[in-house]
Amino acid sequence: MNLQEIIARKIEDEDGISFHDFMEMCLYYPELGYYTSSRNKIGSSGDFYTSACLTPVFGAMIGKQLEEMWLLLGSKSFTIVEYGAGEGSLCHDLLNYLQHNDKLYEQLNYCIIEKSAAMRNIEQSHLPNKVTWFNSIDEIHGITGCIISNELLDNFAVHPVLMEDELFEAYVTYENGFKETWKPAGQELKDYLLDLGMELPKGFRTEINLQALEWIKAIAKSLTRGFVLTIDYGYLLSELFKPGRSQGTLLGYCNHSVSDNLYDHVGQQDITAHVNFSALIHWAEKYGLRTCGYTDQCHFLLGLGFKKALADQFSTDKDVIHAAKQVSVIGHTLLFDMGLKYKVLIQEKGVGEVRLSGLSLLQQ
Repeated sequence: MNLQEIIARKIEDEDGISFHDFMEMCLYYPELGYYTSSRNKIGSSGDFYTSACLTPVFGAMIGKQLEEMWLLLGSKSFTIVEYGAGEGSLCHDLLNYLQHNDKLYEQLNYCIIEKSAAMRNIEQSHLPNKVTWFNSIDEIHGITGCIISNELLDNFAVHPVLMEDELFEAYVTYENGFKETWKPAGQELKDYLLDLGMELPKGFRTEINLQALEWIKAIAKSLTRGFVLTIDYGYLLSELFKPGRSQGTLLGYCNHSVSDNLYDHVGQQDITAHVNFSALIHWAEKYGLRTCGYTDQCHFLLGLGFKKALADQFSTDKDVIHAAKQVSVIGHTLLFDMGLKYKVLIQEKGVGEVRLSGLSLLQQ
């Protein structure tokens, strides 16, 4: 059976499933889900670009920020944990930067948490022996260092909700195709909004990412001392719940095209929802993580010296016109097209007040 048939049978057996479960199966069903299949997803032949695949300078800037964190933690044993490394571009490029610091590199442990066998095979084919792989952060104990996620949380399965006379949650049925329907929301979803102090206006639709709360809870438990660096597209509450976003943020991505039809191309398209950074900050503080700062990718990269580093990358190119064009195109994409859309959140545990270069041009 193909994935559409598998999901349709599950719907028939259970008389409908939540959209959360539908999205989870579309993205992560073993070998057939979007992220667990072997099809190419990133780059010109895939469905989308990531910052890391556009230039190794992005990874170098992350490496520069990690090097600064290592110094703040006393220049001792340092563990980097990266969630969902994709094809391993970010890991490769930041390790390439960090290996120039012999003392740090010698004391470095690099851990990748990857539940996709297809992605893990790609990563293992080219990443150095410095890297080890895990299924869960629970397998890594007493972390001192930094936990990184780059474009991860937007792919967690979410619960779409709609406020009418009461709060409703989206479910999926099947009859000659997948259909969306609504059922009264459970108490856990209602409590989420109450805890955030949010009251949705009537007719407003949004997404609740309960999985992100479990994710940050597990991180807070595993991190002994250090930082959490989260990069993703999303908003604070003040932006996320503006009237213009009353239909929610769920979108599909396939062959570099955007679609709001999430029930076609099952297992063949990415499904994403914007991250609620206010919720992430709120629950992280409950679990013992303090916010160092929240900014956008543009100001984060500029604070780390991105412009000079990008120019240096092409400084040896004999074709000056080509080099200038590349610097202009890549710079504009990472600083503006993607740079203003993607947000950066840095949190700490057991470190205290610190100054980080990536937050030196802090934008709220």
